[in-house]
Amino acid sequence: MTTPLTAISGIQQTRAKQLEALGVRCVEDLITLYPRGYEFRANVKRICEITGADITAQTAITLIGTISDVKSKYIRSNLTITSMRLSDMTGSVVITMFNQVYNVKKLYPNQKIAVFGNVTQGVYSLEMNNPAFTINPDNDRDFFEIKPIYPLSAGLSQNMMRKFIKNAFAITKAPKENLPSDIIEKRRFPSRKTALINIHFPKNEADICAARKRLVYEELFIIQLMLMLIKTDKKAADGAISFANSDNGIIDKFIRSLPFELTAGQRKVWQDIIIDMNSTKAMNRLVLGDVGSGKTVVAVLAMLKAILCGYTAVFMAPTEILARQHYSNINKMLDNITMPGGDKIKITLLTGSLPLKEKRQALEEIKQGFSHIIIGTHALIQAGVTFRRPGIVITDEQHRFGVKQREILQNSDDNISPDVLVMSATPIPRTLALVLYGDLDISTLKGKPSQRKPVITLVRQSDARENIYKWATDQITRKNAQVYIVHPLIEQGESDMLSVEENYKKMTTDANSPFVEKKISTGLVHGKMSAKDKASVMEDFVNGKTSVLFSTTVIEVGVDVPKATIMIIENAERFGLAQLHQLRGRVGRGADQSYCVLVTRASDGPRMKIMEQSNDGFEISEKDLELRGPGDFFGTQQSGLPPFKIANLYSDTDILKEAQQDALLLEKNISEYDDYIKYIKSIIPSKISL
Repeated sequence: MTTPLTAISGIQQTRAKQLEALGVRCVEDLITLYPRGYEFRANVKRICEITGADITAQTAITLIGTISDVKSKYIRSNLTITSMRLSDMTGSVVITMFNQVYNVKKLYPNQKIAVFGNVTQGVYSLEMNNPAFTINPDNDRDFFEIKPIYPLSAGLSQNMMRKFIKNAFAITKAPKENLPSDIIEKRRFPSRKTALINIHFPKNEADICAARKRLVYEELFIIQLMLMLIKTDKKAADGAISFANSDNGIIDKFIRSLPFELTAGQRKVWQDIIIDMNSTKAMNRLVLGDVGSGKTVVAVLAMLKAILCGYTAVFMAPTEILARQHYSNINKMLDNITMPGGDKIKITLLTGSLPLKEKRQALEEIKQGFSHIIIGTHALIQAGVTFRRPGIVITDEQHRFGVKQREILQNSDDNISPDVLVMSATPIPRTLALVLYGDLDISTLKGKPSQRKPVITLVRQSDARENIYKWATDQITRKNAQVYIVHPLIEQGESDMLSVEENYKKMTTDANSPFVEKKISTGLVHGKMSAKDKASVMEDFVNGKTSVLFSTTVIEVGVDVPKATIMIIENAERFGLAQLHQLRGRVGRGADQSYCVLVTRASDGPRMKIMEQSNDGFEISEKDLELRGPGDFFGTQQSGLPPFKIANLYSDTDILKEAQQDALLLEKNISEYDDYIKYIKSIIPSKISL
């Protein structure tokens, strides 16, 4: 039962609408709208103690002094400026206030006041604009208390939010405890009521730290439990298949037919999949693999195991180009492999751009069960697609959260719960994977095929661009190489970063450009182009019709282009390490030596050094986690998980590990927590109850 916002004193319908813009729809939501920071006003400084670091870091400080030269100036109907000088015997600061006529009427020369705000260095003196202030610094205890800072929407102010939340606590019942008592005792947490009061009305920093740790923990712990319960439910789904009777001789023949030996990582992941597929529980597994680690071969093995038992395998790729490449490569891989009766393996491609006649044929093949393996894009989940005996569904990570696997097979007439395998090329720390993919069992695929050489990474300053492009041109003319040139921006705006459109225009029209001089064929691709145009440009590059592809990060998840041996990344300092590694993974797909050149105007030494020294995506992702700082990089909104209200996947990794340890321990002793498990099941959002 929720309490409407209008039950709070001071909140009418207009204010309620403004709060809804922040995701606050009831009193309970308001109480869990946590501060994004605090104003610490008790630390009063003398003006002579203000440092350059205070000014550079924009640290808000409190000053107490007397004012003089109070002057107000009417500029126009919506702008009045009041200026004054604040002095405290050690120095002075010029205070400027905008549109505060009402407040300014309370101020007069030689009056003692306290102000709180950011100090800047003006031309002639220190300055402070629009500070919070009190005209009674000796007795106004409230002014010097810690003030929470809340997210705001249009029409709301910090003072309003503080008042509303205070009034909300006055009418709400004691918040229900949502952690088991033994965990509260083990972790020495305050009660939920105490934590909520102290996060909004702290008396000191210790209150904030203790409250925040408790609230972060509960958020991560509950999400972890939700995902564990969903995983258990999915494994126990009706209609789960056992593939234990597949013809292992044919699978062994396929492995021997490969032009390379499986890596230790591939063999380990394949064993995990065999155990899952042989069991009578539905497989729901994520394969976390670095770029170029050989995930496709593992996927083909899983599909082969399913079709040898008489079921259909479905493989969904994120783009048409990638779907077509998988279709071509998998056909080649399975060309010499036949079914037990001697039939060739039938693979059907279904994409949105297929000509109508081919699409009708593909749909009929799928419906009649003539296809052993079906490869496609989102077209697989559109109306009119009816699967026969779907045994395994393999999806790319981009579809992991946007599509429910059962929805893919909604038109199947068979009472079957297919195995699900999710392939991810984003090597993220396992700790975070357990949150983002917690409803799946996780296999980590490490190592790369031996025939692939590590990509050599070079860091160069932007003034070396001309020489870099000349060197790339030489590689194209002498070795028939292909080159990616990646940019952070599409169009040139206020930023002085190099945009893809500007660079493409210059490098393809300037007579001094090495690409123009040597008549090098080029292409341009970015996110504002239509899907059709992007596909056409990418196809030309894949087929070798163009040698240089100017692009944004749209090529980050892309296709194999063995002749693409050079990746040049402009303004590399603008990308995270994990993203740089993903981009680098577009080269080095063939046997030739490949290079990645990071062009940067900033030294950005430590980060770029990591890229030069390591080709291990998992190691790089850990470093990225350390260096990137706060920020919900992965965005839980895309996952269907409740958005994090206070937890931060970067800065709260220690708390996350504790929450995961306790959740795993609870799962092992789940029978002791019947009532608590019922409570968790009751709050699982329907959109993640797959």
